Amino acid sequence: MSDAGYPPIADLLPHAGDMVLLDTVIEAGEEHIVCSRLVQSDGLFEYGDGLPAWAGVELMAQAVAAWAGWQARCERRPVRVGFLLGTRHYRSDLDVFPSGTELRVEAVRSFHDDGGMGVFACRIDSAAGRAEARLSVFSPPDPDAFLATLARAATHD
Repeated sequence: MSDAGYPPIADLLPHAGDMVLLDTVIEAGEEHIVCSRLVQSDGLFEYGDGLPAWAGVELMAQAVAAWAGWQARCERRPVRVGFLLGTRHYRSDLDVFPSGTELRVEAVRSFHDDGGMGVFACRIDSAAGRAEARLSVFSPPDPDAFLATLARAATHD
């Protein structure tokens, strides 16, 4: 557990290894989560000058996934896979989050239904600038059955 009582971020995400782009959970609640990321110069998406702003969408999606993982953990359920369906109005004040910059990634749930659809208002704040978006996500109640249905449909095309 971290100092704030949250588990390592990798325990909340259905990601592994280098695909875990967030560092820690700062705060989590019933409707929101706040995570952090220290921009490096040598990460998966980072280049010499930092992290391209377009990668902010993935940071936001991982914050949503961490929120879902935290909710699952609180309810003693396993972490399950989810899907980013899209984003509306992604806006960033900068082209690159500079190396060495601490990012504060927040996701606030604004809608969900029992079928697994959800919408989150997300933002990334840093000393260098801000990015904002609304993410549409889907987390099927039974991911294995959903993926099997997709696989069957793909073989019938």
